[in-house]
Amino acid sequence: MTGWLAAATVLAQIGYPLTSGTARNVLTVVTVLLFAATSIVHAGRTQGWSYAARFVAITAGGGFLVEVVGVAFGIPFGSYVYADTLGPRLFGVPLVIPLAWTMMAWPSWLVAGRLVRSRWLRVLVAGWALASWDVFLDPQMVAAGHWRWLDPSPSLPGISAVPLTNYVGWMVVAVALMALLSTQSESNCNHDGIMMALYLWTYGSSVLAHAVFLGLPASALAGGIAMGTVAIPLAVKLVRS
Repeated sequence: MTGWLAAATVLAQIGYPLTSGTARNVLTVVTVLLFAATSIVHAGRTQGWSYAARFVAITAGGGFLVEVVGVAFGIPFGSYVYADTLGPRLFGVPLVIPLAWTMMAWPSWLVAGRLVRSRWLRVLVAGWALASWDVFLDPQMVAAGHWRWLDPSPSLPGISAVPLTNYVGWMVVAVALMALLSTQSESNCNHDGIMMALYLWTYGSSVLAHAVFLGLPASALAGGIAMGTVAIPLAVKLVRS
């Protein structure tokens, strides 16, 4: 089942740059739902469903809480508002948004487990693996009109619509979520190939989409460097193993 969900996720991601308007908005939500389902099902099948439930509580619950605080008070990301393009909202936050934290948190956690052994080093690497993805996500979603920043300065070169505070906030939150996840006992996962592939696919397809299809060369470069510090060593390790 995990394989079918992963395949459907990839197909949805391929379709994103090929659509526009309402169809693209719907596909955005569908992609998050499919990717989140892939992560949750994989966690359940490899670690048990009680573990998967705690994983969702930490990532989706924590993600929703921090988004509500972010929308209301501008902490820790900076001041921003969501549009009405991503479905129903609660306290100003689209309900699909917490699942975006969940969908990438699981592969990020597994990737870090492949690269390092120390518990706290794994927390930091996993936090970076998750937060660096947002260097792609935020410019793409802002360009699509799903949210906007009220004060996007200072920003990365060529990505003037997203403030630097957002990336700092992402790293803080991502590390906090991974630290909470590290407190959950888990067995060794010897069947994480699908999630490794999804992480690498997300990296490579994001670079390609931003550079070629979406007209976002600056985030293609910045995200390629940031997320590449995890994705490239992972790819090398997988090739050598």
